Amino acid sequence: MSDCTELPPAFVARGREREGQEGMPMGFSVTTTVALIGANGHGRHHRRHLAALPGVRLVALADPRPVEPDPPVPDGVQVFTDHRALLAAARPDVAVICTPPHTHLPIATDALRAGCDVLLEKPPVQTLAEHRALTAVVRETGRACQVGFQALGSRAAARLWDAVAREEVTRIAAVASWQRDDAYYARAPWAGRRSLGGRPVVDGALVNPLAHAVMQCLATAAAAGAGAPVALEAERYRTRPIEADDTAFARLTLDGGLRILAAVTLAGEEYIAGEIIVDGTAGRAVLEYPTDRLALPGEPELREVPGRTGLLENLVAHRADPSVPLLAPLSRTEPFTTVVEWLTGPDVPPPVLLDARHVEDHAGVRVIPGVDAVLRRAAEEMALPSEIGVTWAGAPYRRPPAR
Repeated sequence: MSDCTELPPAFVARGREREGQEGMPMGFSVTTTVALIGANGHGRHHRRHLAALPGVRLVALADPRPVEPDPPVPDGVQVFTDHRALLAAARPDVAVICTPPHTHLPIATDALRAGCDVLLEKPPVQTLAEHRALTAVVRETGRACQVGFQALGSRAAARLWDAVAREEVTRIAAVASWQRDDAYYARAPWAGRRSLGGRPVVDGALVNPLAHAVMQCLATAAAAGAGAPVALEAERYRTRPIEADDTAFARLTLDGGLRILAAVTLAGEEYIAGEIIVDGTAGRAVLEYPTDRLALPGEPELREVPGRTGLLENLVAHRADPSVPLLAPLSRTEPFTTVVEWLTGPDVPPPVLLDARHVEDHAGVRVIPGVDAVLRRAAEEMALPSEIGVTWAGAPYRRPPAR
């Protein structure tokens, strides 16, 4: 399943309080039947959300493993080990797909062709070819496909986008510093891997746990009128013997020249929730996207902007009234898929394994001393670690290659 366990418990609880309060049409009463494919791990969050959401009814679960008992499976909900059997027997209106990223394309294709609208966890697919194949199925079936970038439903983000649309944006950066322990990389066979059983898989700080930071940057750039990504320069690092990165720096150049610098780690010192930093002609704006806190130019501090529209609620509202636009349609996420392909493709070199002298082990949590300052400086200078003299830095990877 995709890794969306991003927030401390207090933030998760507060987000759940907001979920379900917006997005449904007034007077909405028709029950929408929903099936969840991928019932364990993060699927448990979906199960809790579905149990509390008005206007929907969970009718079926699918998972190849026994379904975890917390939360309990409601009476009358069918349980399957194969998603195709679920689709044939339960015939749900909506399928929520929360399975490993490398399984998304075939499962979403099956669900769409079975007549379901789909809420697909992020990252939606692994390559642009897969993205275009899924887009073709959406067009073929006439169904809706929403991607699980829940921060796109934030009122704080919408306020930021309204602001940047009225000025010239000169740079966008993202900073986040989290921690993940050894158990995180043991939670699933694909975690921390680049391939599994000879098949490519997608994992890494920027494309899975901190994918929202990248997507929020891209959405902000789009609101400012910037084009699609045309070039990438990246440095990726790992603090343990995994195949994917846990610390990454990516500088994107967009059509038109605007640049984005994302600097993130899962081996941080102090928690930095996730900041989108936007400089423009009016000054600096900062969005802390996991907490919906925002400071627009001239405002002295971050303040919470309450209100998120949940993606499932929005999808159900769109089903009832197609004039209600999807917040995270598959089409909106194509620039993100471009970044995923550029960061994880077979021609991309593996991330640099940091020497033990640059890493501390705190009871299974790896920490890079000084990394938070490196993240901040990289974002401020729009620079990669190798360009600011970081001792553990390696050579950058460029896509397309420098001429």
